[in-house]
Amino acid sequence: MSKDNKSGGKTATDPSAKDTHYATLRRAHRDAKRERGEIPTPQPQKRKRGGEDWKPPALAPDQVHLYGLHTVRAALDNPERKKIKLFVTQNALARLEVDVEALGMPFEIVSPQEIDKVLGPEAIHQGVMLETRPLPVRRLEALKESPLLLVLDQVTDPHNVGAIMRSAVAFNAGAVITTQRHSPTESGVLAKSASGALELIPYIQVTNLADALGELHKLGFSTIGLDSEGPAPLEGTFSGEKVALVLGSEGKGLRQKTRETVNALARLDMPGSIKSLNVSNAAAIALYAARLHLKA
Repeated sequence: MSKDNKSGGKTATDPSAKDTHYATLRRAHRDAKRERGEIPTPQPQKRKRGGEDWKPPALAPDQVHLYGLHTVRAALDNPERKKIKLFVTQNALARLEVDVEALGMPFEIVSPQEIDKVLGPEAIHQGVMLETRPLPVRRLEALKESPLLLVLDQVTDPHNVGAIMRSAVAFNAGAVITTQRHSPTESGVLAKSASGALELIPYIQVTNLADALGELHKLGFSTIGLDSEGPAPLEGTFSGEKVALVLGSEGKGLRQKTRETVNALARLDMPGSIKSLNVSNAAAIALYAARLHLKA
């Protein structure tokens, strides 16, 4: 009688080893036929988390659910953020690296599935959710000391706005200004995309963008609208010691009224075959160019 295989592997005489070998050959044969187009390639199936019938719970106007480790950690560190209750899994609590007992707020240890029921099956919450109030409303008058601002003309996608916020914080912009209509309000999706930046930079929503640009002019800002058909490259358009970069929506770009109100229109010159960029990528490049100007 042969000795037991102490390593837990399969011996050469083990029938299951032969089965595994033949299964590997069959998979290789199927893959080769798919590459030749002889059989169809199966469509990838999305991972189901039991949320096909999920509907978002109704939130009060002053209620915001933030989620994700970076987002929640930044919110907990923000003294201006009114926190209501923390929901966290045992594993996420260790990764969050905060003393929940010292937070002075209610918290509850929950399962990931309990957070799924609130946020939905697509939210990547990493086992933590914070119920909060929205951040205090900011006014343009508070921006007098900031030399660099970012203005968004109806950028609607919260993922784009969140990514723009991250770039704005990275380049030390004073605020992200946007319209109240056709722009994302403060939400978990926006905050998660910003990865903590929402707590670090004012997000100012105005009722009339043209009027807001006029106020920025009075505060000494040179406003530059980014436009693919702009008359001059961005790097040659900067002037003054205060700059407000204005970017348009994902599809339509700057509205006509905005184009007429800014001090100048400029383009991002790109030598490659692709001549347009996602608005969040364009914002990062424009912020970098503006910083070079302000340092000069």
